Amino acid sequence: MQRMTWDRRTMLAAGGGAMGLLLAGPLRAQGEAGRTGPRNLITDVAGLTVGQADDPRIRTGTTVILGDGLLQAAIDVRGGGPGTRESDVMDAHNLVHAVNAVTLSGGSSYGLAAADGVAAELGARGIGYGGLASAGVPVSPIVTGAILYDLANGGDKAWGAQPPYGDLGRRALAAAGAEFALGTAGAGYGAMAGGLKGGIGSASTLASGGFTVGAIVAVNSLGSVVAPGTRHFWASPFELDGEFGGLPPRALRANPEEWGLSKLARARENTTIACVATDLALTTTELKRMAIMAQDGLARAIRPVHTPFDGDVVFALSTARQEAPAEEMARHLAVLQAGTIAADTLARAVARGVFAATPPPGAEVTCWRDLADQ
Repeated sequence: MQRMTWDRRTMLAAGGGAMGLLLAGPLRAQGEAGRTGPRNLITDVAGLTVGQADDPRIRTGTTVILGDGLLQAAIDVRGGGPGTRESDVMDAHNLVHAVNAVTLSGGSSYGLAAADGVAAELGARGIGYGGLASAGVPVSPIVTGAILYDLANGGDKAWGAQPPYGDLGRRALAAAGAEFALGTAGAGYGAMAGGLKGGIGSASTLASGGFTVGAIVAVNSLGSVVAPGTRHFWASPFELDGEFGGLPPRALRANPEEWGLSKLARARENTTIACVATDLALTTTELKRMAIMAQDGLARAIRPVHTPFDGDVVFALSTARQEAPAEEMARHLAVLQAGTIAADTLARAVARGVFAATPPPGAEVTCWRDLADQ
């Protein structure tokens, strides 16, 4: 684990005041701060891989975020209709508060079985929480997850008593690596972002404090990701290097009840599920704060969000490759920086997922690229 130093000089910004505090650690050159990682994916966070599997006939899929060991983890739930698995394990007052993997899946309640497939495969590999393991007693893989609703998207859901999600979880795990597709893939295969085709998005940011923050999201929101009457993403102020179209800047406006390309006619068919991650060694309590702050990224990219008809969930993970500062105030500031960057990175990931989305075979859906340039 690499040690970072944090001195008073590097933490004071011009103008002073608590909100003016900045972090500028010695491990990241000034020119690199605030840039994307080399892939601009969550896998820029060392120690993470991602795998995906989908089924075009069913129009659904699964995404797995895998750690190379147990990952410190937390969860924050803001939507009114969530569906999660093993969420209590991440509470700081409980025993484990760490996970081997996170699954994001389509399929509504059926999709929770994707984590069963991942857990079974990890167990067969001997990967899991081994606190009670012994000869003849297997380890217990800790696989948490969340689901979105894609059951009414026109795919063939006549699976009877054998939903496909356990198999999709196994296939996604087998595909885990540093590179993965954005848009109509994995958990975002059958997703809709308001009135536009949704999908899987991901992004990363190199922080000036010497650590990396990444995000991945399956965008299936009730709310719209673009301003009313335009093709400009609500997340456009946070775009880096033209990553979702590089449209010219413009003032984005909406009346309080003007929601543009939202999904009000299909209000019960939503949920945006996401995971943010860092290589900074944070505790479960600190990761909880990071997850709470990261939810603001959804609010910056989707309008409306966290509604009674969405099941919005954000996980936060740490691979602990970079040691956090020991001094109390410096540590709080590191959490502040990580959470703020996580929110912006998640907002960018939302836009990237919709920007990359294409119609599934045979589907008649509007994609971002179909919108007129206004």
